[in-house]
Amino acid sequence: MRIVSITAGAAGMFCGSCLRDNTLAAALGELGHETLLLPTYTPIRTDEPDVSRGPIFFGGISVYLRQKYAFARRLPSWLFRPLDSRWLLQQVSRHAVSVRAEDLGQLTVAMLEGSHGPQRSEIDRLVTWLGREWKPDVILLTNVLLSGVVPALKERLGVPIVATLQGDDIFLDALPASYRQRCVELIQQNCRAVDAYIATCRYYADFMSTQLGLPGERFHVVFPGIRVEKFHRPLAQTPHDQDKNVPIIGYLARIAPEKGLHRLADAFIQLRDRGRGPRARLHIAGWLGEHHRSYWNQVCEKLAAAGLSEDIQRFDVPDHESKVRFLHSLDLFSVPAPYREPKGLYLLEAWAAGLPVVQPAHGSFPELIAATQGGILFQPDDVTALAEALRSLIEDPERRRRLGQSGQQVVCERFTAERMARDTLAVFDRVLVTKPALKTG
Repeated sequence: MRIVSITAGAAGMFCGSCLRDNTLAAALGELGHETLLLPTYTPIRTDEPDVSRGPIFFGGISVYLRQKYAFARRLPSWLFRPLDSRWLLQQVSRHAVSVRAEDLGQLTVAMLEGSHGPQRSEIDRLVTWLGREWKPDVILLTNVLLSGVVPALKERLGVPIVATLQGDDIFLDALPASYRQRCVELIQQNCRAVDAYIATCRYYADFMSTQLGLPGERFHVVFPGIRVEKFHRPLAQTPHDQDKNVPIIGYLARIAPEKGLHRLADAFIQLRDRGRGPRARLHIAGWLGEHHRSYWNQVCEKLAAAGLSEDIQRFDVPDHESKVRFLHSLDLFSVPAPYREPKGLYLLEAWAAGLPVVQPAHGSFPELIAATQGGILFQPDDVTALAEALRSLIEDPERRRRLGQSGQQVVCERFTAERMARDTLAVFDRVLVTKPALKTG
């Protein structure tokens, strides 16, 4: 089978969707299917070998110029080609600044307008290139925010199209209300030509079907998978200077409000109770963008005011080796995201490393913990409940070991990259033998 997976770069940050898309494309290739992972906007960033290739379509610079200036929409596509080079987009991504919500809304609408909007020439270039250079049997979109390309792909290539939903709502919810409503309308219109949807958990399938008004019968759940064997490699002893009699709580995710580091800090302060609670340390790792630097500083100031600066440490994990070393240095793990997380890749990685987890009872977390029996759920938004859950594991090493082992065993059996790829292929097989979705004009 010839598969094209169209993904969206995340402007230089480590993004769970990019990590998942990259792992899936590699696993599909290893199963013998010709798979092209095609980036849009910017190159993807991953801590494993990047398997994306081909030109970058809808390069962030050229998309902005076409949106901002009417004359740019009349220029031939080849004039924008130098602006879409991987090197230039990587350089720009390193110095990217926050975009106003108003501008972001306009850009998103423009992308979703597809061939009827300012990006029509780039859509034509993408469809022409795929028809000439690749001739896919099936096309996988890694989010519905890319669905502006769907009508043209369906009309001119005539192949099944599958769309993944794995975090689209957090982007849509950040838009001004008027733009969000228009984006939802355009997604509904574009997705009439989508043959099936993949969601990363049952909660998210039901939630997004309702939120976007998409047909629930076309949704399939394919849980994320990781390369579990990489978390069992023999590694050099961690260089961290640590007293193993003091349990270490770990956080590994983007340092951002939606991942809940501030809530973990509040719970840690309650747990330690100014030295009257159980001894513990908090180790933090994850990508920190400049736009969240003040957020990180506020978390640090709060912990310092509680007299806990000596018990907090931040680690840089720029590659997979350092990520594994970091996880192996921990005793338990928590990313108490206020956002209803649809994937939970960091939980799979923590379990693969043998760690028990403590998570809020929403999003994908209840499904994952029910499947693995590898952790504790607490009431969302209840920092005291989080502190008590952490305390229960700190004071019970045997329970920590039991939960970690259970999580590790189930992840190694059911949440592997190969399992994710095979489940995705099963969806492709279904759409290849059934009547394609209706075309749109």
